Amino acid sequence: MAVKTILIVDDDASVRRVLQMQLAEAGYTVESASNGTDARRILLESNPKLVITDLRMPDLDGIELLRQITEAETQTTVIVITAFGSIETAVQAMRLGAYDYITKPIDYEALLLAVQRAMERQELIDEVRNLRSALDRRYGFENIIGHSESLLRVLEMASRVAQHDSTVLIQGETGTGKELLARAIHHNSRRRNQPFVTINCGAIPRDLIESELFGFSRGAFTGAYTSKPGRVEMADGGTLFLDEIGELPLDAQVKLLRVIQHREIERVGAASTKTINVRIVAATHRNLSAMVEDGTFREDLFYRLAVVPLSLPPLRERKQDIPELLEYLFRKAKERHSMQNARLSPALASHLAGYRWPGNVREMENVIERMLVLSNGELITENELPDELRRIATSKQPPTLLLELPEEGISLEAVERELLMRALEKFDGNQTQAARYLDISRRTLIYRMEKYGIKQASGVSAAFDVE
Repeated sequence: MAVKTILIVDDDASVRRVLQMQLAEAGYTVESASNGTDARRILLESNPKLVITDLRMPDLDGIELLRQITEAETQTTVIVITAFGSIETAVQAMRLGAYDYITKPIDYEALLLAVQRAMERQELIDEVRNLRSALDRRYGFENIIGHSESLLRVLEMASRVAQHDSTVLIQGETGTGKELLARAIHHNSRRRNQPFVTINCGAIPRDLIESELFGFSRGAFTGAYTSKPGRVEMADGGTLFLDEIGELPLDAQVKLLRVIQHREIERVGAASTKTINVRIVAATHRNLSAMVEDGTFREDLFYRLAVVPLSLPPLRERKQDIPELLEYLFRKAKERHSMQNARLSPALASHLAGYRWPGNVREMENVIERMLVLSNGELITENELPDELRRIATSKQPPTLLLELPEEGISLEAVERELLMRALEKFDGNQTQAARYLDISRRTLIYRMEKYGIKQASGVSAAFDVE
């Protein structure tokens, strides 16, 4: 059916004929029905954008037809026609969801104006629906690419918890898609039309984190000339995403705990509290359980955050997803750089599957974009891989095991600590080179150094200039 199709419903054949002629001359496609029952059938078959219906008809009257259209949630706009002495019925129709009403005898100029406005409204409805569909595609769980069992298990749990307001803790290595999962949870929740506010707890200086989270009142400190709401308050009614929650200082952790427990905040310098309604989704690449044991993260806050813990698997644990991810990210990169003729070598996916991807999906996305923009031709092969990936991809032999296994057993932690020490010594304490050599991220290296107390070890301590 045409976008501007109108259905006229009236038991008076002369009224239907005149209305059909007037609207056809105005450029609309028009169908007609002599009663509500026929109109209902046409609605199911044709889905017109606008219905103009008389209120008083035999069989199924206009009020009941309007009620059924509203309950069906078809987003069809309805204009009702009523006799001059039946305004009360028209008001009832408006309460039931009619867009407008026209009185008899019909003023056709007024009718055409009402139809024009109704069609403009319908165009806005369609535009919103299209935008919503685009958002669903962008932020739906289906936008998280992969079909490995470990990933699907996380997505299934996330889709269930999305319908509730429970606090969620997303754990996973850097680049695994923690923020993407948080947005999908919000977008599929009852709060989807409310704000989604993000704060990176590791990117804000410690002396500013409290005012950034909770806001401040005028005069709270030098330079506070006006009051300012914090991120928690800005997320009122929606979702607050606390990225890198493991970097939150202990004093700010106490105040965040109060937000979760009592649903209230207190701006810096304020004399009173304010009640808020916010759902919290937190994420971290760090081991919060180990931080609780070390005393660097509050145990009570950890259990408040981890009501529903979700753990995103690293890419090396779902290598069967690499071909699909590769194709998806390559398609996005081609669209972004207007290089639609570029194509991937069929053998590239198997080469990339041999790499451990310490930076996970984010690293893969960067590698693909680099290969695309630096390529000399339309076919992208393993020759365009960065040097390190090309060496790994073209290597035919697996790495040799560097130790003997004693009969009496061995401590895995002791071996890991020794391996970290030797890698750091090999590169004179350079964390970046040691992490690359061990095929782990620098953040993972630093965490394991802290875990084993390597920072205090002699011979390498001077090189630990943590970023």
